[in-house]
Amino acid sequence: MLRAILASIDEGIHAVDRDGITIYYNDAVARLDGLDPQEVIGKHLLEVFPSLDTGTSTLLKVIQTGERIPDMPQMYTNYRGKKVHTVNTTLPIVSGGKLVGALEVAKDLTRLKELNEKLIDLQAQVVGVEKAIGKKKSPIEAHWTFQKILTQDRSMLLLKELAARAATTSSPVLVYGATGTGKELFVQSIHNASPRRNRPFIAQNCAALPASLLEGLLFGTVKGSFTGAENRPGLFELADGGTLFLDEINSMPLELQAKLLRVLQEGIVRRVGDTKVIQVDVRVLAATNQNPILAIEQGHLRSDLYYRLNVVSLHLPPLSERPDDIRILVRHFIDKFNAKFGLQVIDVTPEVFDRFHRYEWPGNVRELEHAVEGAMNLADEPYLRMEHLPWHIREGHFAGQAERVFALPPGVRPLREVLDRVEAALIEQAMRETNGNVQQAAKLLKVPRQTLQYRLSKGQKQEKE
Repeated sequence: MLRAILASIDEGIHAVDRDGITIYYNDAVARLDGLDPQEVIGKHLLEVFPSLDTGTSTLLKVIQTGERIPDMPQMYTNYRGKKVHTVNTTLPIVSGGKLVGALEVAKDLTRLKELNEKLIDLQAQVVGVEKAIGKKKSPIEAHWTFQKILTQDRSMLLLKELAARAATTSSPVLVYGATGTGKELFVQSIHNASPRRNRPFIAQNCAALPASLLEGLLFGTVKGSFTGAENRPGLFELADGGTLFLDEINSMPLELQAKLLRVLQEGIVRRVGDTKVIQVDVRVLAATNQNPILAIEQGHLRSDLYYRLNVVSLHLPPLSERPDDIRILVRHFIDKFNAKFGLQVIDVTPEVFDRFHRYEWPGNVRELEHAVEGAMNLADEPYLRMEHLPWHIREGHFAGQAERVFALPPGVRPLREVLDRVEAALIEQAMRETNGNVQQAAKLLKVPRQTLQYRLSKGQKQEKE
């Protein structure tokens, strides 16, 4: 069973004994190397991989030192001549207090690495062309402006005013808001209202890449800094003179947060593996969908980086707290998709409008847009009706429902029933506060993720019944 499990996972697993002889080599790593497991098992590591030696093989290093090597980026040419990019974690195998071998877990990042390198190369080419022809326009477009952000909510109008004032400076800005509230709209608008509007605007989601790739993408690499590394500028260099937007900053590994802090404080970057520093003039705008204070408490965000980024702070309210915007947004989305699909939808029915006002909108403005788009795909009449809405909105939770669960009915009720209702309400509240992130909600509730997943599945089953 253990062999079947190890053979079925996507990560490559390679284990050697104390003498460097391969004792396990699963199909995933065999595909990476372009070899058959039978060509490797029972043979010495250096016999099968002659390009390695005792100094470059992480497996042999761990056997020599007995210390783990985490998240080591590697690039090598496999048996078939294909370049392979991996991130490897190598661990000592200890039995009875003695080192008996080493095990390496390899994650294949070849395609992801290629795409990111192409992105950087294209951005560098565009920036170079723009400079060569003297064109004064941001090569990486930021389309949104404050005029395009539709709202009649007083708190949002105040935020637009404050953000417009902050746009005139070069100070960092931290935008906090739940998923779908429009964080990037504000960030792009700040850039377009700033003196840097004709310079590059580059956005990077910090949760989209593992630490080993994100570091090279942000700060650049020099040839030889690690196996397969080439001379490449990072996003900070490409955004010089402009704006760099770092989304989901709380997902950036803590060691990279420390390096980012230095860039913010000193205005210099050092490519991975380089000894020289490069002066850059970049305004950093950051966003998080998690409460920054909670992110600090949970160890996801360095407090010193938070205070450095939080020079200007913008907290975008969820759609449930700005119900006056629902009408203007629905009207805008209907016009948008009428033009896109060639339709002639006039409006939503009063029943739909009432449902929109009562619904909690956990996905915020983005969810409202998708709901209108989906309904317009199904409607064959001038008005969007209840049957055109997604089922989760027709049957979904309404504003204040979780809080009302705690209002017990009159009379004594079975204890199990009351406890189940309280548990369901707490789970709903935790899921709402973490924007549906099961892992973070489990941490808030201090229960294992598997337990919370089971409770959620059980609740959904009961709702259907």
